[in-house]
Order: sequence, then structure tokens, then C-alpha cells
Amino acid sequence: MPRSLARLLQPLAALALSLLLAFGLLPTAAEAARDTNSYDGNIYALYAGNGSLVPPRGSLAQAMADHRPIVLGFFLDDSAASKQYAIVYNELQRLWGRTAELILLPTDPLQNRAGQGPTDPASYWKGVIPQVVVFNADGQPVLDESGPVSIDAINAALTKVTGLKPQGDVTLSLNREVNELNSEIVASR
Repeated sequence: MPRSLARLLQPLAALALSLLLAFGLLPTAAEAARDTNSYDGNIYALYAGNGSLVPPRGSLAQAMADHRPIVLGFFLDDSAASKQYAIVYNELQRLWGRTAELILLPTDPLQNRAGQGPTDPASYWKGVIPQVVVFNADGQPVLDESGPVSIDAINAALTKVTGLKPQGDVTLSLNREVNELNSEIVASR
């Protein structure tokens, strides 16, 4: 190859390589999906619009010592079931945030760990997510269910332990899709 042609092709090759690298390193669109078992980040911020739910304000031991009604929820950030259930915890915070302690815990730290007594969340986790445990002010479980527990069942348990109705008196709740990522709980009519 003649020397003049090589000098001409060298900058073109460098330009082609630069363009290839530039397009190859461009950020891709985020692909969060509520119905996949993929890690998308804080599911409460993304799917419930409320990143204040995790980490919890206090521990199970402290809430029991304070004799507060408690909603203990177990989840995984990379679980479709947990992502879809995130709005229920968001609604529980809205309805009961001043009355009951809402403690949401990822189950990763609980894997293969025996519970260390009644103030240890691992003592209540059954290995299925989502799971909800409602405690009365004496620290006794009054509701312990796995799977997509009805918010109405949780409201009934909290009404039983507090003697109060949920703020806003929501009953027979329905999940309404807002967009592909978010939904909200609305009262049926």
C-alpha cells in the first residue's frame, strides 16, 4: 500500500473506531418492569412513588418496646410479587403512618438464619414474599399471611388492634393502573 494512502486511511480508521466506541458506550434506556424478577433499584421509590418506606425508621425490637402496633412486611427488590405489592405498603403508610409502625425488610439478610426470639424479624419470616405480619401493642401477631394479602385484611387487623378506623376510611380497595410502572389503591364504589 502506498504511503500516501496509508496516511489517508489512518485518520479514517481512527474516526471509525471512535464512532464505534461512542455508539457502543451510549447509555441505554432503563428497562424497569413491575412484572419481572429483575433488580430495578428501590422498588418503593420506583413502583409506589415513596422512597421513604425503606429503610424503616426503627427496629422491630424498638417498636415492641414502645408498645406500638406494627406492620412487618418482608420483600425482595428483585421480585415481581414484591414490586406489584409495593403500593399496598405505600397506602398503609398513608392510612396508618401515625398510628402503627411500618417496618419493611428485605429478606436477603434473613436467608438461612434462625430467629433469635420474638424481637427478631427472622423469627416470623416464612420464606415466602411478600409476607405481612401485624402485631398488637403487646407484640403478639394478630395477622400473619403470605402472598398478596388484601389491604382490607390488613386494615381490619389494624382496626382490631388500635380500635381506630384507617384515616380516610378506605374499604374494599382496588388496585388501579396509572402507567406501566405505577398504580394506586382506590376505594371501590
